[in-house]
Amino acid sequence: MNVDDVVAEKIAAARARAEAAKRRRAALAAARQRGLAARHAQKLRNQASARTADGTVTDTVTDGTTKEN
Repeated sequence: MNVDDVVAEKIAAARARAEAAKRRRAALAAARQRGLAARHAQKLRNQASARTADGTVTDTVTDGTTKEN
């Protein structure tokens, strides 16, 4: 085994690590997008359920009570 073989192995290992990191980042980005979409959908559901029959909107206050605008 000569120096060129060792260098080639190190380069191949570095490329493999870079590809693995790229796949991890892509998986995390996809999971983040799904989470953001779910969060947005839940927000829209919450807004829709906050509307009353006469069209007024109630704001939810952090202590669990609601106030009407």
